[in-house]
Amino acid sequence: MSTPGTPLPPSLVPDCTKPEAHHEAYKSAKTNDAIFVCVARQGKRWKVELDAFSCSGPTIPDEAVAVLRSVAETLVLTDVVTQANIAPDYISMWAIETEQRAREIAAAFHAAMQGLRLLYTVVPTQQH
Repeated sequence: MSTPGTPLPPSLVPDCTKPEAHHEAYKSAKTNDAIFVCVARQGKRWKVELDAFSCSGPTIPDEAVAVLRSVAETLVLTDVVTQANIAPDYISMWAIETEQRAREIAAAFHAAMQGLRLLYTVVPTQQH
């Protein structure tokens, strides 16, 4: 896992195909107060998973989640992924054709989640 606020390059996104690898990577993310990210083989295809519950910090606001959701929808529409779930603190996408493509997607979403969280920590809370 990376240090908090630092995105991972695709080559460092852990392969959590085995349950024990997933457990260790998640434990490492929690220890390092980092957003959890991994890829995992599912049959002949790959899955991407990101989980911000592994670290402290603000939930990503709805406006930012909309951006992530829009990108995920484009990946589905272009058949890069077959399904995607996007929530303020959790992202999963699956049936990605290659490990390399899954790593690229995981790294990009990891960078986006971290950047959006950091951006919103500097924005003053608006009182309604």
